[in-house]
Amino acid sequence: MLIQFVHFLSTVDPLYVLSGVLVGGLVGMTGVGGGSLMTPILILVFGIHPVTAVGTDLLYASVTKASGSLVHGYNRTVDWRVVGRLALGSVPATAVTIAALYFLHVDSKATQIIITRVLGLALLFTAISLILRKPMMRWYGAHVPEMAPERVRRLTILTGVMLGVLVSLSSVGAGAIGVTALVLLYPKMDPRRIVGSDIAHAVPLTLAAGIGHSFLGAINWHILGSLLVGSVPSIIIMSIVSARASDTAVRVALAVVLVIVCARFWFFS
Repeated sequence: MLIQFVHFLSTVDPLYVLSGVLVGGLVGMTGVGGGSLMTPILILVFGIHPVTAVGTDLLYASVTKASGSLVHGYNRTVDWRVVGRLALGSVPATAVTIAALYFLHVDSKATQIIITRVLGLALLFTAISLILRKPMMRWYGAHVPEMAPERVRRLTILTGVMLGVLVSLSSVGAGAIGVTALVLLYPKMDPRRIVGSDIAHAVPLTLAAGIGHSFLGAINWHILGSLLVGSVPSIIIMSIVSARASDTAVRVALAVVLVIVCARFWFFS
């Protein structure tokens, strides 16, 4: 066992570890930036095939966000009722999407183009939700009356369905888009519980999608191990300090980067 562990450490790539540290810390502090940064990093910086990048990032996100969920759960900043509603929509939608990818033959050029284009759109929507979250909340609070609990429940499940499809195809959206949707659906919920609940929901969502991609053969296990070496301790530390950190500047900077990356995927791929 010790020999195997030493062998694993000798194969760890420091550049992937650093990527895991940066992205894991961002997710722990703000709840966003996991798939929207890691997948583009794997594709654009390291030259990983888009299908493999998405599959690897999904399993990376499930383990990383499970670590963050433990911290948020301990701090009681997770609304498990909301998590359950989201998962009720996202997990079945994920299974259907993975099945569709299987019948489309995941290694084909057509599937690569689909995933790349969906990834670009997901990054754009994520950037918009990051930049316009506060104006959207103000407009929403002034013009939209408080919804009935049953309608909120149905819309939460529908949000889970949307995230299940989007995340399975691109690994992007569980953070920024999920947080924005929860803010609009639950305007009275503490922001820390919004972030904690979104991170907790991302665990079953990305795990289900990651397992599906593993059956399709779209996982690079060496890269996954190196990413987790950096991200797990990083997200735990930043989840602990997140209550004291202001994320406004981080969100705006991330949004600008995502718009640039989106243009890269749509116009230069």
